[in-house]
Amino acid sequence: MRLCRTETIGPITFYAMLRRFGSARAALDMVPRLARRGERSQTVTPVTRAAAEVELAALNRAGARMICWGEPLYPSALAAIEDAPPFLTVLGRAELLSRPIVAIVGARNASAIGRRISRELAASLGEAGIVVVSGLARGIDAAAHLGALETGSVAVVAGGVDVVYPEENRGLHEALARQGAILVELPLGTEPQARHFPRRNRTFRGWRSGWSSSRPRLARAR
Repeated sequence: MRLCRTETIGPITFYAMLRRFGSARAALDMVPRLARRGERSQTVTPVTRAAAEVELAALNRAGARMICWGEPLYPSALAAIEDAPPFLTVLGRAELLSRPIVAIVGARNASAIGRRISRELAASLGEAGIVVVSGLARGIDAAAHLGALETGSVAVVAGGVDVVYPEENRGLHEALARQGAILVELPLGTEPQARHFPRRNRTFRGWRSGWSSSRPRLARAR
């Protein structure tokens, strides 16, 4: 957690440092020295152990947990991409991540027909034992979650696991926390910003979206 949360260290750099230095502890010791060698004029200070312990305590209070890359519950398909999140925060039923998963994502301004198709498809996948992942956005995403809520649905969001966005989906957020799961890689309390969504969206690559209203080669619903 300390290495992952340190400024300038993204997933690819994280894994490169583990390979080079052998452990997160050794990599943390090298962070200031490497920063001085780079173009930055200021030293990068690793996140402190105390700060990491505060985040872990807050996760426990929120009822959430960490799942690290390489642990049994970490989704194997997501682990296979080169910039897989070093660890994930999960609120809800973490065991859903070990089941077969398909992502359904699509337009926010979807038609009633598009939302109905999304919900029915998600329900059918759920009945077949497949967990439906989506992004908890309005439109197609929300419909997919609703369709699979009884059988298992996971929301991958672009903020903290405790932050509801959009506000209109508060009830769905709460239902997923009870019956499904909410999955994030950002710290608690992080408000979704435009720069966070590409980072969130690349998580879907691990599940190779089974249907998307934005992909011409697959069914489209607007």
